[in-house]
Amino acid sequence: MARNIIIRPVISEKSDKLSAKRNQYSFVVEKSANKLEIAKAFSLLYPEVTVKSINTMISPSKAKSRNTRSGLVKGRVSPYKKALITLGDGDNLEIFGSEN
Repeated sequence: MARNIIIRPVISEKSDKLSAKRNQYSFVVEKSANKLEIAKAFSLLYPEVTVKSINTMISPSKAKSRNTRSGLVKGRVSPYKKALITLGDGDNLEIFGSEN
């Protein structure tokens, strides 16, 4: 159940800065999931940390185009829901694994 709700972490420079400064981690989640379901799934996946708060946002779909040999190909990028999960004080999450 938890794997169906939390799809993958968002790995970008902005999410890296948020995790370092504010102890917030970004995840792509199921579009129909609410904050309570996200918190429950997150606590099942990572039982060693406590969830302080959750903020969610839905990013809209975007039109994309690319040039090919046969001409211009137009398409869309699917919309997705993102959750910003703030952890409690002193908690840390190792998304990239241990750094040696």
